[in-house]
Amino acid sequence: MLELQHIYKVFDGKTVLQDINLKVQSGTTHALIGSSGSGKTTLLRLTLGLIPLDKGYVKINGQPLLSFSRAEWADKIGYIPQDGGLFPHLSARENVVMVARLRGWERARLAARFSELVSLVDLDETILDRFPHELSGGQQQRIAIMRAAFMDPPVMLLDEPMGALDPLVRRDLQHELKTIFHWLKKTVVIVTHDLSEAVFLAERITLLYKGCVMQTGTYEELVCQPADPFVSQFISAHPSLPAIQGRI
Repeated sequence: MLELQHIYKVFDGKTVLQDINLKVQSGTTHALIGSSGSGKTTLLRLTLGLIPLDKGYVKINGQPLLSFSRAEWADKIGYIPQDGGLFPHLSARENVVMVARLRGWERARLAARFSELVSLVDLDETILDRFPHELSGGQQQRIAIMRAAFMDPPVMLLDEPMGALDPLVRRDLQHELKTIFHWLKKTVVIVTHDLSEAVFLAERITLLYKGCVMQTGTYEELVCQPADPFVSQFISAHPSLPAIQGRI
């Protein structure tokens, strides 16, 4: 389980996160949605330990972030940034296995894990020795998924992983991600601006606004039992709403 308890963050005297509380049950997917500037990416960066907490706790299975070294915490979380974050001077294969090699994994163990993940993300092995600039956007994101999952962390965080992809590639990758999340049985938090994407991928959704949690719940709860008028305004602003309203 991933827990965020009473999280506060201030930048240059401005409060950007205020009393954030969030629980993501083990093996489930949770979406963070909200307008630009709502604090979604800052919350992910705090969870990763990339920026310090001003107040509050981040815990995985009851163990707080501050009780681990940076390297130990990094082993617990796989991260996929908006652009995939691949190292341009390394091949796709080298990007995926880099951390495992640094940790001294034996060749047989490394090869077995690599083969397992290649099959899961449905990549043609002929592209694995190419460099990132030689790959399509969808291929880059699949490599980023493999890299994030390679060390088998219990938690995976994804920050708008499909925001730059064209609609057809994005749709295909959404379906693949849902299969991957199910197969890996990870605790997943995904940041997205796309409400239909959040509904498709996640069991629960948290809507942020100006650094505050407006509501957490299922899509049906957000639609039928909005905790604030902004919740209804946000949902009604999405043109994809009619296509998914049939879920209710």
